[in-house]
Amino acid sequence: MASEFPPPHSVQFTGSPLARWVLARMGWQVKFEGLPALQGMIVVYPHTSNWDFPVCVLVKWAIGIQLNFWGKDSLFRIPLFGPWLRWLGGVPVDRSASKGMVAQAVQQFATHRAQASYFWLGVSPEGTRKKLPGWRSGFYQTVVQAGVPLGLVRLDYARREVVALDFVTLSGDPEVDFVKIAVAYEGVEGFIAGNAAPIRLMDRTVDSEVQVAKA
Repeated sequence: MASEFPPPHSVQFTGSPLARWVLARMGWQVKFEGLPALQGMIVVYPHTSNWDFPVCVLVKWAIGIQLNFWGKDSLFRIPLFGPWLRWLGGVPVDRSASKGMVAQAVQQFATHRAQASYFWLGVSPEGTRKKLPGWRSGFYQTVVQAGVPLGLVRLDYARREVVALDFVTLSGDPEVDFVKIAVAYEGVEGFIAGNAAPIRLMDRTVDSEVQVAKA
C-alpha cells in the first residue's frame, strides 16, 4: 500500500546510534522517513506479547520520535511514578468524565493545532496482548473527529522489522477505511501470531463489555 502522504516528510528526528546498533544486533530493521504533520496518531499492530514493549522503546530511541500515550489520570497523581509517566510521554485522561477519552484527546489535538505545536499519540488499537474479536474504536473516533493523519506501524516478528511508512486520512466510513488499513498490515505477524485481533472495529457492545471486564 502506498502512503497517502509520500515522503519527504516535514517532521524529522535525530535518533540514537546506540539504539540503532542494539536493534541491528537483535536482527531488527526499522523503516521510517519522518512524520507528515505536526499532529497525528500512530497505531502499532499487532500487540501480542510483552516483548513488544522493549522492541518499541528501542525503536522510539533509535529514530528519536516523540510520542505521547494515554494513561489513567489517577496514575499521574502517584508520587515519583506520575512524573516518570509524564517524562515517558504519558497524557492523563479521566475515564470517568462524561465527555470521555475521545473528546479529551480531540480537544488536545485542537489545542496543539491552534498553537502550531507538535503532538502525536501512539496507541495499540487492541489494547491488550490477549486475542480480541477486533480493534477498539477509541483511536478511530479520535482520528476522524480531530481530522489528523493516522500512521500505520507494522510490528513484524516474521521479518524482524518495524515499518512506519504508511500514513492515511480516514473518511469516517469504517468499512472503507478498514479496507485500507487491512492492506497496510497484510502479511504482518506478531510474536504470538494467534493472538492478533482481526483488523476490524469491534461491535460497540462487545467493546463496552471488554472495557468493563478490564476495569
